[in-house]
Amino acid sequence: MNYRLEICAFNLASALVAQEAGADRIEFCAGPEEGGTTPSMGAIRTARETLRIPLYPIIRPRGGDFLYSDEEFRSMIRDIEYCKQVGCNGVVFGILCPDGSIDKTRCARLVELAYPLGVTFHRAFDWCSNPFEALETIIGIGCERILTSGQRPKALDGVEMIDQLVREADDRIVIMPGSGVRSANIVELAEKTGASEFHTSARVLKASAMTFVNAAMKESQDNVMVDLDEVRKIKEQLDAFTGV
Repeated sequence: MNYRLEICAFNLASALVAQEAGADRIEFCAGPEEGGTTPSMGAIRTARETLRIPLYPIIRPRGGDFLYSDEEFRSMIRDIEYCKQVGCNGVVFGILCPDGSIDKTRCARLVELAYPLGVTFHRAFDWCSNPFEALETIIGIGCERILTSGQRPKALDGVEMIDQLVREADDRIVIMPGSGVRSANIVELAEKTGASEFHTSARVLKASAMTFVNAAMKESQDNVMVDLDEVRKIKEQLDAFTGV
């Protein structure tokens, strides 16, 4: 099986580290403390001009739930239009209805707008009320993959559902495990889920290079970065597992 590794990068420096380490694709985000929000237009454009590998910015106007106002939905439309304009390869989003079902109307509109860009339905999926009904809806509107931890906080805890989703998908859509994916468990996840794509932030905190720090502020200036060695280890584990 040809395994692929997507790295969630919260800044351009991390995206470049991930690319150097052998990542196959970047999910580009801001706001790590909110689980990922849409990066600035300047960041997206610079990333597209700099990276050689596929770039998928997340289209998420804020943290919190996945129930969006009309104004937030309009901002998502504008962000997707911009991603197309600057040559991104795809986008990542997810919208739910109050009852936990997929907002089919809005999601279908965004998929149509994004075309020919690829679309990943993100971990809003893990908050939906009926995952197998949601799977069929997401397939029907034309997404190419679903990022999921099997409706558990970590993918390793959700392996049974992920395995069921992979089987039910039957190659109609990619089921991509994410959350807590590391070199220590990547082979186990591959064995237990049958998935072919995996997602991780491989995050590490990088200490600030500032020589002056105002201690009275009592705030960390550490930065979330991608761990180059961890990404390389994950790739090596997958390559060894497939015999490459």
